[in-house]
Amino acid sequence: MSMHLRVADAVKALVKSALPVARVVGMSLEEAKPTMIDELGHVIVRSGDPGDPEIDLSPPTYWYDRSFPIELAAYDEPQRTAREVMAAMCAAIGAAIAADRFLGDLCIWLDATAPIEGESDVRGARAIGWTDFTIVASYSTTSPLG
Repeated sequence: MSMHLRVADAVKALVKSALPVARVVGMSLEEAKPTMIDELGHVIVRSGDPGDPEIDLSPPTYWYDRSFPIELAAYDEPQRTAREVMAAMCAAIGAAIAADRFLGDLCIWLDATAPIEGESDVRGARAIGWTDFTIVASYSTTSPLG
């Protein structure tokens, strides 16, 4: 398996472990915004674009800062607003990143951007809150195809 796929799979697994009760999808045909979300939250992990690498020539090493867009969705709960639910989801993912900055030794650094909040959709009778942010994985490989 290529380094690009290993890092992508590890990012998705990290999000799943941080939010064990939420439905975590993405990096496949599941990337479209759903018409319904799970009662306990919904997360879409997008595959993103590795971009153009920095290149060291001797030995050939390709350095990537790959951005993985993350979309969180939640409903209001009896005791918390959707915004509060999503803030808790972001905090859980942030704690998982802080606990494994090297993504099981696949990365030289793992970090996240600040969330962009406030978007909402009305699907059926309930409003859905959405928050977006990006997980950035910095890693290297000896081939742009590997």
